[in-house]
Amino acid sequence: MIRPTEALRLLHINWVLLRHGLDEVILATHLFRPVRFLLYLSPFYWLRRGKLPPYPVRIRRALEDLGPIFIKFGQILSTRRDLLPADIADELAKLQDAVPPFSGQQARRIIEQAFGYPIEDVLDSFDETPLASASIAQVHTATLKDGKEVVVKVLRPDIERIIRRDVGLLYIIAGLADRYWKDGRRLRPIEVVRDYEKTILDELDLQREAANAAQLRRNWEGSDILFVPEIYWDYTRHNVLVMERIHGIPVGNIAALKAAGISMEQLGIQGVEIFFTQVFRDNFFHADMHPGNIFVEPGGRYIAVDFGIVGSLTTEDQRYLAENLLAFFNRDYYRVAELHVESGWVPAGTRVEEFESAIRSVCEPIFNKPLREISFGHFLINLFQTARRFDMEVQPQLVLLQKTLLYIEGLGRQLYPELDLWATAKPFLERWMKEQVGPKAFTRKLKKNLPIMTEYAADMPILLHKVLLDAAEGRLQLNWKSAELEQLRQDNRRHQRHLLTAISGASLLLTGTLLLLLGPGQLLPASVVTPAGIGLAGLGGLALIRTWFKA
Repeated sequence: MIRPTEALRLLHINWVLLRHGLDEVILATHLFRPVRFLLYLSPFYWLRRGKLPPYPVRIRRALEDLGPIFIKFGQILSTRRDLLPADIADELAKLQDAVPPFSGQQARRIIEQAFGYPIEDVLDSFDETPLASASIAQVHTATLKDGKEVVVKVLRPDIERIIRRDVGLLYIIAGLADRYWKDGRRLRPIEVVRDYEKTILDELDLQREAANAAQLRRNWEGSDILFVPEIYWDYTRHNVLVMERIHGIPVGNIAALKAAGISMEQLGIQGVEIFFTQVFRDNFFHADMHPGNIFVEPGGRYIAVDFGIVGSLTTEDQRYLAENLLAFFNRDYYRVAELHVESGWVPAGTRVEEFESAIRSVCEPIFNKPLREISFGHFLINLFQTARRFDMEVQPQLVLLQKTLLYIEGLGRQLYPELDLWATAKPFLERWMKEQVGPKAFTRKLKKNLPIMTEYAADMPILLHKVLLDAAEGRLQLNWKSAELEQLRQDNRRHQRHLLTAISGASLLLTGTLLLLLGPGQLLPASVVTPAGIGLAGLGGLALIRTWFKA
């Protein structure tokens, strides 16, 4: 049931779509197809025909007019290149959080409510003019009582209610698209909205973002290629985050970077190194590394900010991903197909040879180009699109990885157009794989498990003595539990019952037959022997027949 406020919002959305010439989106649904001819009778349609900008541009402008939540949705949607046409994804990637700031006095009230004290009791100074403003929060500069410069990130007032309202509308729109739009099933709109909901709701918890920042800072402590600002936990709440202020050149300002004497080649290579180190060494990567979140110190060290979105892979995913990439480098497409099946990314019944052929048709045209002209990120997109034809389930961690890789590759080539990401990545992956399967890996795992082994080592002689004693006295029992073993046990018990029934039936049949053959004796008269023999033989026969039918 759609509430009146939701109905009004839906009407506004439709009006914005019409205003930007996206009436074909509305009229393309089965619901409006019977009246689509009315569009072509409209003079307005013919007057504006040929004057409208390209379709992707119209979509971007409509999202900008619909407000912050839809802008954010478009930004995240632009990363789902496994679903969207390339021209639409490229246009949506241009969406920027050009959101007007809310008042500094309102920010002050939110901070004081979060702290429970007047802001002067906590901060030595607070600039009410925002340093930056985005769809979810805005940032102010401040100074702590000890003189440290900080930035204070404050969630927009009432933002959670607005987000939940608009996400609810997106679900309604996605449901209609899935039901009536011809491309709805292919683009999986409900799935896309679900991914967006999880991402944006996670960004509403600034304590979670602070924890992500703290983890990244620990991982890169003392690094000379990446710096992560310090979080001040005493002043951080779910809607307020206080972090060390950084000073650097925005990574997108190429002229300023060159003027500072920073090597563009070195920046490009280090960006790739940071990405692969986060993914494979730390298994914890910054998944929102667009140029607005990256700065560079005068010495050339990267600075990262905004840690609302992070990603991680399981150990199995890490290994499968590394093996996949190395197999691609070596053009071993059969191994790539095998790895997709082994990892569970595609159904177990997938024909490996057929999948291999599809992968080869995607990859061979790419490898005919010089490596520096090959986009690593777009290559992964093509791979995922191919895998979707084989019912590959969406892997959220891989989607985040793909998005981050596109950011890194785009940034690297903006800084240093000659960047060969493949050549930079391959030695890293080969080195990582050796560390996973060689003597170093054995030593590392042994060291990791040593405390647990030490804890139980003292009990081992007693446990071993008990096992040997139980075995010697015939009291040793093995208690294995699994679905397959339990099924075997049940089958065994059923067969035993059938066997006992068959033996009993055969015994009764034999006894009855003997009584009938031998006839009455001295102990039992004929009036007893004959009915008893027939009865026993009949019961035995019935038991055997029942056993045969159940076997």
